[in-house]
Amino acid sequence: MDNKGQVSAEFILLFGAIIVVVLLAIHMYNSYMDDLTEQIASKEVMEFNTKLNALESYFK
Repeated sequence: MDNKGQVSAEFILLFGAIIVVVLLAIHMYNSYMDDLTEQIASKEVMEFNTKLNALESYFK
């Protein structure tokens, strides 16, 4: 009976550790994507606006 309790406790600790690692990975990925989004937004949006303004002259 004592072994079943120990195995259950070890599984609970194992799943808890896995959840902590997954949450840390999600947080790091989210921070990485926020930084990447800012870099892409600043460069590509300016390029897109420039090209869009160039196309605007064809429709006037």
